[in-house]
Amino acid sequence: MENTGIVFCWILAAYLVGGIPFGFLIGKMRGVDVRTVGSKNIGATNVFRTVGKKWGVLAFACDVLKGLIPTLLAKQWALDPELPPDGSWFPLVVGVMCVVGHMLTPYMKFRGGKGVATAFGMLLGLAPALVGTAFALFAVVFALSHYISLGSISAAAFLMVAVWFPILGTEGWRNLPQCVLVTLMAAFVIFKHRANIGRLISGTESKIYLFRK
Repeated sequence: MENTGIVFCWILAAYLVGGIPFGFLIGKMRGVDVRTVGSKNIGATNVFRTVGKKWGVLAFACDVLKGLIPTLLAKQWALDPELPPDGSWFPLVVGVMCVVGHMLTPYMKFRGGKGVATAFGMLLGLAPALVGTAFALFAVVFALSHYISLGSISAAAFLMVAVWFPILGTEGWRNLPQCVLVTLMAAFVIFKHRANIGRLISGTESKIYLFRK
């Protein structure tokens, strides 16, 4: 029972940490309410477009870290010999709760970002090779199309498939419930991009050029 209470506290803390709206806070620090400009999303991409490139990069880094650090801490705590023998599920659940917190932040009436950067951080802590491959796919798609949304959707779709195969560093923690959980998380990321998908189809999605002023 004691461990059950601790696990609940971990999960709640992960949700609350994941919910910290760094993009919104960075925008406000620069005098911009990102909820009222651009795509009106609080994520790093909208910060990049509306506040500035370096501030967008900072928002991205903060969103990655709020998925990575709790996941790494949970991996360390899961090594506790008093826990059940198979604690591989625990860091994944903590990481997913960080992503859910970002998407449905309790600090902004449960309206948040799209979860890409936080999911990247969570998976970086669990399976670096897998997320490295997903990031490479994102980078190639983005470089060719200049659409961050298309790169993000492509990476999420890749994860939905790749997590089911014992490759790219997933064999150490994957089982059926965990694969289902990651698949649902990736599907939710794509769902959060539904407006972007509509704009991509209509040809009205904004392009981003990293190296143009």
